[in-house]
Amino acid sequence: MNSEIRQLLSDARTIAVVGLSSDVFRPSFGVAQYMQRQGYRIIPVNPNETAILGEKAYASLDDVPEPVDIVNVFRRPEAAMEVTEAAIRKGVKAVWMQEGVINEEAADRARAAGLVVVMDACILKEHRLL
Repeated sequence: MNSEIRQLLSDARTIAVVGLSSDVFRPSFGVAQYMQRQGYRIIPVNPNETAILGEKAYASLDDVPEPVDIVNVFRRPEAAMEVTEAAIRKGVKAVWMQEGVINEEAADRARAAGLVVVMDACILKEHRLL
């Protein structure tokens, strides 16, 4: 694990999970539940949900009323740019694209705006390495 990821995970407190599902069999649920159990505040972002893991769900990142440290992306790669633009508007510190979510254009856009970018990596697996 690189020092940037280590620093990010130790400094962060709030993670907005875009594409979080209430289906306990979906990877997004398991990952978010794990991170919540590690002490992170999880904010679900999914227009098809009302609440997940005891937290109110928001239709979009723009609707989240509080500061967010990391935006964790559980969406198709082609949706990553839209999520990245919202993350930049929100002033988050980092965009984390889960395993299989690869969008170089979105990553470049986020880096150009000063955000830390982690792409094609599982936040749960990286956290366990701590």
